[in-house]
Amino acid sequence: MVALMLGMAATVNAENENANTTDIYTVSTNIKSLAKYLGLNTQQTLDVNDIHTSFCNDLKEAATAEGAERDMIIKLALKKNCMYMHMVLDKEQYSKYLRVLNATMNNRGLNK
Repeated sequence: MVALMLGMAATVNAENENANTTDIYTVSTNIKSLAKYLGLNTQQTLDVNDIHTSFCNDLKEAATAEGAERDMIIKLALKKNCMYMHMVLDKEQYSKYLRVLNATMNNRGLNK
């Protein structure tokens, strides 16, 4: 788990460093589709929705920060998100979730 989390440590690449838009820090997820993909029960779906909302709020905070502070906020947001998701999801669900999260962060340019 630690290796996966370290592999997902986010840093903002140079082209995004000077971006004036918060779009790259907006992660919209269709929770219903995610729940279906992960095979979540009703309580897990509610928990995942709450965790995702918190993660989105953390990323919005990163959008207003600069440089190393931004990188730190993103890294902490990912760490917190993974920790909470690991508590809610079983091993197989968590593995699938990490793949989705990693792809999302890569697509946003927030993961190297």
